[in-house]
Amino acid sequence: MRRVLVVVTAGLLAAAPAFSQAAKSTTKKPPAAPAASAKPAPPSRIAASASVSCPQILGTGVGSKLQFCDVVTGRNPADGILIHLPPHKGLLTLTFDLHNRHTYSEDLVKAGKGFANYTATIGALTPDGTLLARGVVRSEFRTAKDLLDRIGGGAGPKGVKAIAPLGTERISIDVPDDVTEVGLLGEKLTVLSVNGSETFTAAQRPIAVVSNVNIDYQPAPKPPIRKAPVKKSPTAKKRQ
Repeated sequence: MRRVLVVVTAGLLAAAPAFSQAAKSTTKKPPAAPAASAKPAPPSRIAASASVSCPQILGTGVGSKLQFCDVVTGRNPADGILIHLPPHKGLLTLTFDLHNRHTYSEDLVKAGKGFANYTATIGALTPDGTLLARGVVRSEFRTAKDLLDRIGGGAGPKGVKAIAPLGTERISIDVPDDVTEVGLLGEKLTVLSVNGSETFTAAQRPIAVVSNVNIDYQPAPKPPIRKAPVKKSPTAKKRQ
């Protein structure tokens, strides 16, 4: 009896490992789904200096080193300051500094007659004459300290010009995406001095000064490249 019990027990022990191995077997996981292709990010906005064509350059500031351009009165946008804009998506933001234009005289300042109050109004127009916006700058002159800068290249003392920019008004204009050029033209200038008040509107008169022209925009998407159809040669058609 003891021998039989030993044999049976050994048989049960021998069968146990086979059951344990079968229990450890695992099912295979399905392959992971391929990740969805990410969409390309839209182009970011670009801030840069604008391309400007200035018909009447006042000159370069001695202190600021900025280029100053006269704004003349007129009605034809092609006669004004032309700002060339790159292709853009949505609104492009055009910004520039608008200054009054003062003729400095040391003798008038010493005589107590140098005071002047200026109000200049200009317009920003599309090539077909559509008005996008107006800009206005108002400033006063009493002493040389009121001048924004002096312009080099003149015959006066220290080699500066008598004409100098006065005051600063930062102008911001939203330009639609179908406009690729903006013209700046003067509308009118009102001057109040010790001699009274005068208003100037005659054509081709410089009435204000512009500097520091910049643009901020999102580039327009490039058009898709179309592949030209492949033309089959006559010999290839005969073989078919």
